[in-house]
Amino acid sequence: MVSIACQGLHVALGKRTVLQGIDATLEGGALIGVIGPNGAGKSTLARTLLGLLPPTRGHASIGGEDVRHIARNRIARTIAYLPQGQTLHWPLSVERLIEFGRLPHLGPFSRVAAADEGAIERAMELADVGSLRHRIASELSGGERARVLLARALAVEAPALIADEPLASLDPGHQIEVMDLLRAQATGGKLVITVLHDLTMAARFCDRLLLLDQGRLIADGSPSSVLTADRLAQVYGIKAWIGSAGDTPLIVPLHRNG
Repeated sequence: MVSIACQGLHVALGKRTVLQGIDATLEGGALIGVIGPNGAGKSTLARTLLGLLPPTRGHASIGGEDVRHIARNRIARTIAYLPQGQTLHWPLSVERLIEFGRLPHLGPFSRVAAADEGAIERAMELADVGSLRHRIASELSGGERARVLLARALAVEAPALIADEPLASLDPGHQIEVMDLLRAQATGGKLVITVLHDLTMAARFCDRLLLLDQGRLIADGSPSSVLTADRLAQVYGIKAWIGSAGDTPLIVPLHRNG
């Protein structure tokens, strides 16, 4: 299992400090949600853990090795990444787009081999996009495109996955399917880190939550310990109903405070 960690992590974008003093160690076999209001630094944390943004202080590491010293293709084989809000610019078929998930495993001028084809088929089945394989990806609906891009990340078959807002554009049924899929990946031993806005989904599916606000780590722990009424009021400025339907936790924002 892979582990990802950060110690004393500070990140600035231009003159603005976006992350301040983040400490966390994330181990395989868990689904970890990163939550917080808009502008809290969630996507910045994801990109810094991947080595895509340099810290101004502190460091991020993969398997104990500073990400700044790891080759990009090795990071890509270790952590599959699903960024938010991707735009497709080329008229590629869905199957061809998902093939790109195998690029970290291919050498220069290499062709897709049988092992790669197997990974592509498994990813399409997991993301439920097999019926779309011959469609042009840029012509898909937002929800279909989101599932295809998830399949591309799954095709890497990396021991870790970072998914930034994977539920965006999905209808409720596919939101549940994606969270079930991420949950299954974690149960199978992968480290899965996902940025979420839906607090009920975070409470229902995640093993652990990191709550960010204004670039600081406000809370780190189980969903029930992180998502308290006082903390939701403090961080989100809302009054919320916290309850359950059977064994399923529910968090319903009622109104903004003040």
